[in-house]
Formats: sequence, structure tokens, C-alpha cells
Amino acid sequence: MAKTESLSEVHQSVNTSKRKGWRRILAFIGPAYLISVGYMDPGNWATDLAGGSKFGYQLIWVLLMSNLIALLLQSLSARLGIVRGLDLAQASKQAYPRWANIPLFGLAQTAIIACDLAEIIGMAIGLQLLFGLPLIWGISITIFDTILLLFLLNKGMRAMEGFIVSMVFIVGISFLVEMFIVEPSLKEIAKGFEPSVLNGDALYIAIGIIGATVMPHNLYLHSSLVQTRKIERSNKGIKEALKFNLIDTTVALNLAFFVNAAILILAAAAFYKNGLHEVAEIQDAHKLLSNIFGNIAPTLFAIALIAAGQSSTVTGTLAGQIIMEGHINLRIQPWLRRLITRLLAIIPAFFTILHYGDDALGGLLVLSQVVLSLQLGFAVIPLIHFNSDKKLMKDFAIKTWVKVLAWASAITIIALNVKLVIEEISGWAKDANNWWIYVIVVPALIFIVFLLLYVFFHPLIEKKNRDRQMVPHGNALDIGKIEKISYNRIGIAVDFSKNDGNTIRHALIQGGKDAHYYLIHVVETAAARYHGQDVMDHETESDARNLEKYRVNLEDLGFDSTPFIGFGSTAKAIAEISNKNELELLVMGAHGHKGLKDLIFGTTVDSVRHKVNIPVLIIR
Repeated sequence: MAKTESLSEVHQSVNTSKRKGWRRILAFIGPAYLISVGYMDPGNWATDLAGGSKFGYQLIWVLLMSNLIALLLQSLSARLGIVRGLDLAQASKQAYPRWANIPLFGLAQTAIIACDLAEIIGMAIGLQLLFGLPLIWGISITIFDTILLLFLLNKGMRAMEGFIVSMVFIVGISFLVEMFIVEPSLKEIAKGFEPSVLNGDALYIAIGIIGATVMPHNLYLHSSLVQTRKIERSNKGIKEALKFNLIDTTVALNLAFFVNAAILILAAAAFYKNGLHEVAEIQDAHKLLSNIFGNIAPTLFAIALIAAGQSSTVTGTLAGQIIMEGHINLRIQPWLRRLITRLLAIIPAFFTILHYGDDALGGLLVLSQVVLSLQLGFAVIPLIHFNSDKKLMKDFAIKTWVKVLAWASAITIIALNVKLVIEEISGWAKDANNWWIYVIVVPALIFIVFLLLYVFFHPLIEKKNRDRQMVPHGNALDIGKIEKISYNRIGIAVDFSKNDGNTIRHALIQGGKDAHYYLIHVVETAAARYHGQDVMDHETESDARNLEKYRVNLEDLGFDSTPFIGFGSTAKAIAEISNKNELELLVMGAHGHKGLKDLIFGTTVDSVRHKVNIPVLIIR
């Protein structure tokens, strides 16, 4: 039976009820640290370096504002997961029709790719800085992060959180040491907290900072990760969980703010102060740090970059799983899910290096953060709606003052994005060859604006089907009177292993002596795959004799059976024989493969059950 919980592999895997005192608080600590790494990933580095080197300490207030907005929105995300037991994608799937969920999924997936792109580039740059590895090799190596993530998931939620916290610790310590090395001006830092008007490059970088700080995928992820804690589903238990998760979120995000501020201050003190105003490239920052401060600072810088990229990769791919399962209910194997997310991000990085060279990666990093910011509205608006709904959230719906702050944050983000889009398109329109703006960009923007308005107004207008929202899979049916089912045509898939006896025995129990049995075996030799039933190699002849032995044995016991040999693909051949003979039941033995063996040998049972329209009984 398919598991429907968000991140079902680790759902409610951390028990909080058995712990008392400070240990109880520690049981809730963890989810926000996984979130916080998204707030200090290589994408943040690019925007912080660009902002610090170009405008000095001027944009620190943007970082602070972004952090406060992030704290508010992440607490709403955690509230949704704790109170309703749904992640943001699942809640969106229930609140909006399918036609809207598909583009919402596409936009969220785009944000995941943009985020993962930043991690890939950051990791590759870090490996190049430390070991001299070419960027294209570094990008290729990052595909193996998928294996690391699967390993951590199998070890449990606490192991994953321990890994992430250790990575965050490395980043924090690295920048703490670097702050002492660069000796920034405290007076100028304090002045940077004073808000200023944003235009042109400052606006572009500020929006990049907001996109790099308030990440849409973190809102999906946080609402899921808080569900890894098993809590008491009473008002008291939920209140306690909300309180401890707020502490977790506040501490973790303030740590992320410290790291981001440290990077911006580092860039301002090391580069802006020395007249180096165009340091948007992480490689440039590393090189200049080496020139100014010797070997310690750049080495720490590279180590922190790898740690940030590695930890952010884990959280980004988890978010990819959540939005895929939540928005469109697509459940695929974990390794494949993570591999798809990674490949979708690697392709643009490869394309950029091959066509524009290594130097273009810094610009791609900043662009990825602007893309994240543009997608924020589609995550933030539903999140505020869901937390404001008194019918669904009951006593835990947010208060009016929180609503005002949340909507003000959403309006600020959307307004900045609109201003940026207008400025960018105006710049593009000045080019002579700009037909693509009217053919591609303008229609896409019209659709996005329409979708954003729909996402905002739909929950306000839609008052029907409220009961449906409370039940993810519909209501239980009235089973009624149970009548005995008699199977007359039963297929038995055999492979001449020690499991055959058990498989045949279970099949005979289902039909008794009144049924007719179809003994099915598939020859998988290379000759069988190419020549089908025309092949008569040694294996085929041997298998035919073995099937006949089974038939005779069953006849002696009083059961009627007919042997059938298929050729080539096991699942396809079994399904074809079943459908052709109009079987009513198929009995198969499970091969017992797990993990890597499933990947190598395939999962015949899963493939067969998708190709036939009859019950399949699986025997171990």
C-alpha cells in the first residue's frame, strides 16, 4: 500500500514523548537547521559577495529584512505542518484544482532546479579552489550526492540532522575566523542597517539576496520536516510543538543571518574598501583573499563553500521529493527522484560552461537566486491563506497582526519582483533583435500574472468542497455484503527456484481442483530476446521439460494445468500470456531483491501489476 505521508521514509520517526526537560526541547531541535542551510548556500554567497563588493555595507539592512521575513514565513510553514499534518504542496493540491497544481508544480520544480544549480556550482568551485579540479569535473562529481542522501535517509532523521548541523558548524567557524582576519569597521556595519532607496544594480542584487534568503523550496520543506516529530495530537501537544519549533527556527535562522552578514561584510571590508567593486565571482573572492590575507582565509573560504554546498544539496533534493508527491501525487523510487532533480540542475551548468566558459558561472549563480525570488509569491500566498483559515486550522489560525505582517511581506516581495521584471524587459526591448520577447516572454508573463491572481483569489471565493479538503483520499466506503470469489483461470509464474513450491501451493489454495492453472515461465536469454518463440536453445528446451514436469506433477495430484513459455522481457511476456488467456488471478513469487539489486535486476512484480488488470497475489 502506498504511503501518503510527507517524506514517508522518516515520517514521525523521532519520538518526543519519552523525553523530559531540556532533552524534550532538544527532541524538537533539528528541522530548522536543515532549513537554515538553504539560507547560507553558494547562491547566497554569490549575491552577498556581489552586494558587499559593489555597495559596501549598504545592503546589510536588506539581509536583516530578508531574515525577518524568512523567520515569519518559516514559522507559518512549520505551523501548517504541525497543525494539519500536511506539507505546503499537499495542502495546495487539496485547495486548488489539478489544472492549477500542474503549473504550480512546474514553478516549484524550477525553483528547486535553480537552488540545486547554485549548490552544484558552489561545490564545483569549492573543489576547484581546494584541489585544482576542473569545474566540469566538479559538476560531474556532484551527481554522487544522490548516494549520500540515500545513505543518510536510511540511517534515520537524526543522522541526517547531525550531518547538516556539522556542516553548518564548519561554515560558521570558517567565517568567524575570517571576520577576525579582515577586521571590518563596526561603525560602517551599524550604518549599513539604515534602509536606503534601491534602483538598477542595487535592486537586482537586493532581490537576489531576498531570493537567496527567503527560498520557496524551504517553505515546502519545513512544513514536511516538522512532521518527523511524533507529537501528542491534542491542543496542549500542538501548542508545545509550535513553541519548541519557533525556538528552533529563531536560533537556526539567526545563525544563517550571521553567516550571510559575515560574507557581505567580508566582501565589503576586503574588496569594496580596496576599490574592487566587481567581485561577483566566488573564484575572484578566493583569489583576492589570497592576495590580501595569505593562505588561511581562502582555504577556510573554500572549505566552508564545500560544506554549504553539500548540506544544501541534501535539503534541496528532499524538497524536490515533497513538491513532486504533494502537487501532482507522483511517487517514484527515491534514488530516481533525487537523480532527476540533480540532472535537471546539472544540464544548465554544463551548458553554461561549454558555451560561455567557466567565467559565466558567477552570473548564473546570481540569476538562479533571482529566479527563486520570482517564484516566491506562488508559495507564500497559499501559505498565508492556509494559516488564516479558521475552519481548517481551528484554534491555531494566525492572529490578525500576524496576517498583516505576512501579507505585507508577500506584497513587498511581489512588488520588488514586478519592478525588477519591468526594468529587465525594458532593457531587453532596446535590443534590435528582440522578437523573442513578444513571442515567448510576454505570453509567459501574462500566464504567470493570471496564475498569481488566481492563487490569491481562489481560496477567498471557493467555499464549496470544504469537507473534501479535510480528507486527503476521500471517505471510507460501505463494504456491504461479502460474497466468495471463485477463480477459474489462475496463472502461476515460476522460475524453477526453491520458491516455486510455495508459489504453486498458494495458487492451488485460491482455486482448488475446479480451477485451471496456467504455468508461466519466461526465457530471458539473448537469443530469446532477439528471436522470440523461434528460438530453441538449450535453456528453452530445458525450461520446457521442467514446465512439463510441473504439469504432470499437478495432474497426479488432481489439478488441471497448461504450460506456457514466454520470451524476452519477463514482465512483458507474463502480462501478454495473462491477457491473451483472460486469466482471473496471477500468482507470482517475489524475488526478494532490495536496494542495489532492484536497480540492477529490475522489479518484475511492479512492472507486471501495471500491465495487467487482474488481481496479482505476491508470495514471498
